[in-house]
Amino acid sequence: MTKQPLLQSYKTQQLNLKNRVVMAPMTRSRATNSEKKPTDELQGVYYEQRASAGLIITEGSQVSKRAVGYINTPGIHSEAQVEGWKKVTERVHQQGGKIFIQLWHVGRMSHPYFHDGELPLAPSAINPEAQSYTPEGFKDTVTPQAMTQEDIDQTVSDFQQAAKNAMDAGFDGVEIHSSNGYLFHQFFNGTSNTRTDRYGGSIENRARFFFEVLDAIKEVIPEEKIGARFNPSLHGIFGMTMDEETIPTFEYTITKLNDYNLAYVHLSEPFTDVSDIPFAVTNIAKHFRPLYNGTLMINSNFDQDSGNKVIEDSDADLVAFGKLYVSNPDLVERFAENAPVADWNKDTFYTPGKEGYIDYPTLAGDETS
Repeated sequence: MTKQPLLQSYKTQQLNLKNRVVMAPMTRSRATNSEKKPTDELQGVYYEQRASAGLIITEGSQVSKRAVGYINTPGIHSEAQVEGWKKVTERVHQQGGKIFIQLWHVGRMSHPYFHDGELPLAPSAINPEAQSYTPEGFKDTVTPQAMTQEDIDQTVSDFQQAAKNAMDAGFDGVEIHSSNGYLFHQFFNGTSNTRTDRYGGSIENRARFFFEVLDAIKEVIPEEKIGARFNPSLHGIFGMTMDEETIPTFEYTITKLNDYNLAYVHLSEPFTDVSDIPFAVTNIAKHFRPLYNGTLMINSNFDQDSGNKVIEDSDADLVAFGKLYVSNPDLVERFAENAPVADWNKDTFYTPGKEGYIDYPTLAGDETS
């Protein structure tokens, strides 16, 4: 049983994990309190239940009020939020688990509702033509405000402070959410970034903001406590459209990360069918593995068999599971027993309270009420 690649320990200079099963970051919208902080009775229980994972990566946690784009998401920019996360990390560590927090800024994937009527910030004033979910229901996105140099500098500072806050909250590390059509991804992509200054035009310029943030974070926490997530073949959702420079931009960025001593690089396989797009990559792990010398994590629709295979084929070192971790708090134990996995209820992915969050039973029948 334990010969499965997923269940083997993983130890590098940066990481020491009991297995290679990672809980992927997933927005769950349970921070319903006015301070948008995690609570012991919800997030504390939720992450503790899943502490047998080799590594937990939390849901995206906004680095400032300007970073918000979804209802009821917990931040990491206030004292109350830091105190809330402390209880979460303590519970995970008491179970022998390890936990990183995902640092998040949604950029243009937001709505003025979240910003007291002000426009969301983005690299360029281009509407993603998507929708934002607010307490008043879905609302069409708007044309955002192009970030000034002052806005960029402030956002770099916000990420740096958020990383420091994460350490104060007891996290084992942070993951920069540079994926899925959010702020960093918007800078990377030529269809969302039409700037003519030092942050636009060339591939190097469009990657500049990400590296400024990374360099700022490593001033306050060790590089080996930093991970980064990318989605190179995202197309047709989250306002993203690929062009002929999309993959070369990620090739440049991920290759350049060899100059750092990161915990890992976290990549997503395509979320949609991109086989008819001539400049897309359909197998992300296999394409990018030769380009990056460090720990490579892969996710998106993996199951036990495909997760074991991608490690066995040496295309990745770690596999992150999302929806399977919604409904299987004991996913590692189920893999070890080759037991069936429970189905998730998508209707409760983002609803308030315990239902569909901390009430999924384990194989042993345990359930948190």
